[in-house]
Amino acid sequence: MIISQHNVSSRPAIRPANPCFSSGPCAKRPGWSVEALSGALTGRSHRSAEGRARLNDVIERSAALLGVPEGWRVGIVPASDTGAMEMVLWSVLGARPVDVLAFESFSALWAQDIVSQLKLDDVRVLSADYGALPDLKEVNWDHDVVLAWNGTTSGVCVPSPDAVPAQHEGLVICDATSAAFAMDLPWDRLDVVTWSWQKALGGEAAHGMLALSPRAVARLEQFKTDRPLPKIFRLTKKGELIEPIFKGDTINTPSMLCVEDALDSLKWAESVGGLPALKARSQANLAEVAAWTEKTDWVEFLAQNPAQRSSTSICLRIIAPWFLALERTEQVKTVKQLTALLEKEGVAFDIASYRDAPAGLRIWGGATVESADVRALLPWLDWAFHQLTPRA
Repeated sequence: MIISQHNVSSRPAIRPANPCFSSGPCAKRPGWSVEALSGALTGRSHRSAEGRARLNDVIERSAALLGVPEGWRVGIVPASDTGAMEMVLWSVLGARPVDVLAFESFSALWAQDIVSQLKLDDVRVLSADYGALPDLKEVNWDHDVVLAWNGTTSGVCVPSPDAVPAQHEGLVICDATSAAFAMDLPWDRLDVVTWSWQKALGGEAAHGMLALSPRAVARLEQFKTDRPLPKIFRLTKKGELIEPIFKGDTINTPSMLCVEDALDSLKWAESVGGLPALKARSQANLAEVAAWTEKTDWVEFLAQNPAQRSSTSICLRIIAPWFLALERTEQVKTVKQLTALLEKEGVAFDIASYRDAPAGLRIWGGATVESADVRALLPWLDWAFHQLTPRA
């Protein structure tokens, strides 16, 4: 293999037009400016008729873009995807045994919460190292199953909708925060799906989205527990679903600036062709990185199985022998030096791997990122790594 087709000792001629490759909050949609927020209902109550209408517009546009089936409830909830997942875990788990798939930071957090905080007795944690998925054949689908569709910090995704059986007795609770608006989600095989605004559509943080199937609603209304729930976790009242939550009447006060931004990103997604176009844009970004790794000898995908490689959170491990010989702390330090070079040049921000993941790089490849910018970034990675490579 060769390292690159350009002279890595000199700076590349082309820079990304947008150097934002963070995995959250992610790049704004192409052409975005603060003027997109000029019509925001600042200074107005979110409970006014117009405020509720805009919140409900976010819900309806999100459901339509994602292809959420009729009969599902979709709502805006507090505290981003984390809040959405936590409120569901605390509200529905305990009726059945639980299988939780833990293969990166956030799915491991759900496992920790279920075992250590909820203290449920009948729990199986199916684990895998970064870069791999647990053996899906080991999952007992008669249990409630908690999984992430895409590992934001590991770059590994569930390879196929068929991974979840069409018939299952338990609820399938899916953290889709880095999969929604970039990958196909098998809605007919899932029961709870969560995501957030700041990922694939480049929205602002602190707001989560929650989608519930009729089976999930039935569980919420029928499952009785003595577990105390704070207000921001409560989805039922007197044994019935709080329906207004799913029509724009949020549990707590949302930012109407963020609501306006979410609407802007949803309208952009509609204008470029909806979910098929969003998926194609993300896949094009993954293809750029894949072609580059084929001719690069110092880096490879963290996910070894191509069918499991994420097109959004594209995670790379450094395999140069001199780097692998370093202690973990020195590897992390080296990656920080590499990313600092890129930031100084203004060509890439926030692309170090997640703090718990193997030291390496993570490039966001969601639909708001232009493939031309990914293509322009890659020679800069070669250049920066060359600056740090020890000379013989």
